[in-house]
Amino acid sequence: MSIQEPIHDVAQLAMVQLFTPKYDESLRFFQDFLGMYKHAEDDGSAYLRAYEDRYHHSLKLTRSDQAGVGVISWRAMSPQALERRVAAIEAVGRPGKWVEGHKGYGRAYEFTTPDGHVNHLFWDVEYFVPTDEQRSRLISRAQKRPLTGVPVRRLDHVNVMVSDVTGNARFLEDALGFRKRENVVFHGTQELACWLSVSPLVHEIAMTKDQSGPGNRLHHLAFWYGNQGQMLDIADLFAEYGIHVEAGPAKHGISQGYFMYLYEPGGNRIELFGDTGYLIFDPDWKTVTWTEENFWTDGGVWYGGDLPQDFFVYGTPIVEAAQKQIAAAEQTEAAE
Repeated sequence: MSIQEPIHDVAQLAMVQLFTPKYDESLRFFQDFLGMYKHAEDDGSAYLRAYEDRYHHSLKLTRSDQAGVGVISWRAMSPQALERRVAAIEAVGRPGKWVEGHKGYGRAYEFTTPDGHVNHLFWDVEYFVPTDEQRSRLISRAQKRPLTGVPVRRLDHVNVMVSDVTGNARFLEDALGFRKRENVVFHGTQELACWLSVSPLVHEIAMTKDQSGPGNRLHHLAFWYGNQGQMLDIADLFAEYGIHVEAGPAKHGISQGYFMYLYEPGGNRIELFGDTGYLIFDPDWKTVTWTEENFWTDGGVWYGGDLPQDFFVYGTPIVEAAQKQIAAAEQTEAAE
């Protein structure tokens, strides 16, 4: 049996842009509760990073009329790897363009997924250089651990809502070398979600079927904590200050990650992700598939409580159909 040669040209998820209609409130949330550091700010955006992120920023927070995801940025493994992936993207019939002038990294190749999510792939990057006051005594740590909030440690993954999970995933696999680690398939053929990575992580990007919108939306952006105790501390703070937690703290069966979902003030769903899940070192890994028989009992939540109905339909930008579905589900729950 022939084995497809792995492609290791994309190194990591580096940065994600979030749109928010409540810029000041969103900025305070990421700084005060998640302990992120504002490294730079211009007329329309703030550039933030967690204390173990090594680049100029990992989150670009941008003023907008509505919430949602902007550019998803990936770093290539080398300048040569960048050129190879550009050639591959163009070969599958989705040519993009070279762009420059973005804060924190150099020339990048801009392309879109079949659903329209905008991505950048780059090599040249600006590293964060701490001041003497910010420098950690742990020389392997990018920055001193903040005293503000219960600080997240790094950007972990992004989950996007798409009209066609299989088609969008195939583009990332064929053109960029992503590996599909887990997926959800109902009725034998209907792929409702999948989790993909270019590293031993279970996922750097996930795709969820958009059941109430046109696709090209955001499901959630996730930051990594590292241990469950920190997540319990931040849950206590959220309760103290009236920030609604959608689900968790609990543990997923898929990814085996410890999670908590909430909404930042602009309306974007944020996941706080911990305990790493598991790491994949097997070069011949076969996709783990969950079905309608085990997803509801073991996959979505391993322990800690059910996911609410709005978890499966809410995304940003918000669409009218999702609002109606959430309202109907809330009426049903109230009647019960």
